Amino acid sequence: MEKKVKIKEKKFDAIKTMREIRDKISLEIMNMTYEQERAYLDKLLEQGKVKI
Repeated sequence: MEKKVKIKEKKFDAIKTMREIRDKISLEIMNMTYEQERAYLDKLLEQGKVKI
């Protein structure tokens, strides 16, 4: 007996979104020193764009 699997189209793909965000941040901090990265991340936290 064969089972048919119904695949629903996703309205929101969390993995795809996470990868896009990670890639964007990686490009932005690519050539930064540790201190510059720290300041960049602190700024994002202050702006409320990132929640921990």
